[in-house]
Amino acid sequence: MSTTRQDGPAATAPPVPGPQPADGRTTARPLARRLLARPEVGVFLGAAAVYVFFLIAAPPVRDGSSMANILYQSSTIGIMALPVALLMIGGEFDLSAGVAVITSALTASMISYQLSMNVWVGVIVALIASLAIGAFNGWMLMRTGLPSFLVTLGTFLILQGVNLAVTKLVTGNVATDDISDMDGFSQAKKVFASSFEVGGVQVKITIVWWLVFAALATWVLLRTKYGNWIFAVGGNKDSARAVGVPVAFTKISLFMLVGFGAWFVGMHQLFTFNTVQSGEGVGQELIYIAAAVIGGCLLTGGYGSAIGPVFGAFMFGMVQQGIVYAGWNPDWFKAFLGVMLLGAVLINLWVQRTATRR
Repeated sequence: MSTTRQDGPAATAPPVPGPQPADGRTTARPLARRLLARPEVGVFLGAAAVYVFFLIAAPPVRDGSSMANILYQSSTIGIMALPVALLMIGGEFDLSAGVAVITSALTASMISYQLSMNVWVGVIVALIASLAIGAFNGWMLMRTGLPSFLVTLGTFLILQGVNLAVTKLVTGNVATDDISDMDGFSQAKKVFASSFEVGGVQVKITIVWWLVFAALATWVLLRTKYGNWIFAVGGNKDSARAVGVPVAFTKISLFMLVGFGAWFVGMHQLFTFNTVQSGEGVGQELIYIAAAVIGGCLLTGGYGSAIGPVFGAFMFGMVQQGIVYAGWNPDWFKAFLGVMLLGAVLINLWVQRTATRR
């Protein structure tokens, strides 16, 4: 008698210990590639290289007072580079930023001196004027649809002419009057242009403000809804509008942030030198934009950080003062800027391609 053998279910082999082959679609990117995806990594390495170079080439840089001076020069660029960088992440840039600094300083000085008022009145009026200039740039951009290059180029020319013409008309000179003996000057100077001692070295207050603003900008970009809006409108404003992002508000407010930065730096210049030359500021807007680009921001928008421009501004200050401390011809400064700018653009392009490569 034959019997039929019933086969039971096949036993499943236990999983082999150790790493299993991963699905290529979910494989985590290597740490190095994830770091390269950060826009500030390239400029950090560049800033470190420039710092080491001048430590070797210019021994005075090793002195504490020299480093404080370098950081001070960096801060005067960096404070403006931060809002310019946020604006660039939002897909726009502002060619009027340099002369807007002088406009704010001239406004505060002439309101205070010519009207014989407390300097804080001039400071507040200058803040309102600076925010209004930024709002005008943003409103004109959204209203007309023109590129920010054309809108802010027009504002640049208007402010440049107004700065010179109004200053000559009001003061009879190309510079404002000395306001150092007016009410409120000493208090305002403490806020915008004072210094304090650390280990026997005089440190300018602008360095502290620079770092505070950088920390605040980083928090806004990475931890707030407004930061998401900035990246969204810079990436694709039509798509951003389709998902409910207030594009007009975001763009206009970013231009107003540039106006705030121009006001702050303008107040620093006024309370440092007590007077303002009306023809200054031309060309500084390119320095601010270059610091943001070196810091990892793209002219096309939608990419960048607030920390990157901090290192970008430090590189500017380091090169500007390092050339002097090394005893070289300061005319080489602009050549160094060009090299740094082109190098940063190429590095940013390589970083983007490396970070997105699978």
